[in-house]
Amino acid sequence: MSAADGAEYTQPTPRLLYVHDDLTDEVARREGAGSPAAALTRDLLALLARDAERVRILTVGEQVERVVAQGDHAPFALALGIGAAGQRVAEALHARAGWFPRIRRIGLTREEDGRGGYRVVSTEPGDVPAQLDGVADQASLAVVDDTVFSGLTMRAVIAALPEAARRRTRAFCLRGVAESIAAVAALCPITAGVAAPGRRLDDVSFINASGLVRRVAIRRAGQPPLAFFDRPEWIRAWFPGVHAEVLAVCARLNALLDGPPSG
Repeated sequence: MSAADGAEYTQPTPRLLYVHDDLTDEVARREGAGSPAAALTRDLLALLARDAERVRILTVGEQVERVVAQGDHAPFALALGIGAAGQRVAEALHARAGWFPRIRRIGLTREEDGRGGYRVVSTEPGDVPAQLDGVADQASLAVVDDTVFSGLTMRAVIAALPEAARRRTRAFCLRGVAESIAAVAALCPITAGVAAPGRRLDDVSFINASGLVRRVAIRRAGQPPLAFFDRPEWIRAWFPGVHAEVLAVCARLNALLDGPPSG
């Protein structure tokens, strides 16, 4: 990766950074709880947690409980999980509360446009309307994602629904930025486990721990995806006190989980 790659996508040091730990359980299942990868994962999370005033580690369980605590719902006729992450959230909420007996994954993600902005792109052969075929006939709909940061993907799905279907729709997420959640709420009701106030990036940011080490976090048009550690300036901004150590652990963990980068 050249030094100029991603230069348009600078990251400030946020006043509050939430790190969703979607890595510990995954690595323990895949590699074993006593594996070197599991030990490195624990080291990484401990490093991130050193800045206790500014960095908050979130677990799936606590966020699911926060969502459920906001009120019960009758089972929805269909839940639309945005991407693999949204599908996993819908499954976790259903296991806890029984809300989503039928889940359909909608293949949608945010991709850098190379000019400092983002666009929503389909990860499936069909576009969003094609993926929503038959959805409008459902008696009740849920749209589920893990994070509402900019809200681009969730709003794209909800906005693609006919108005009558939107009136029967409720959105769910584990976490998000309050102003982005409010933008979704203008389209349909939404329940969020963690709703953080403040300006995106400057006051509050959310990242997944898996994105630090797995090359799935940063999607780019016509180029392979990157992990966050592939942009060391981002790690320096997010974890200024321990960035060198975080980069080193991320590189070692990536080598164990993904192997060396191609080429």
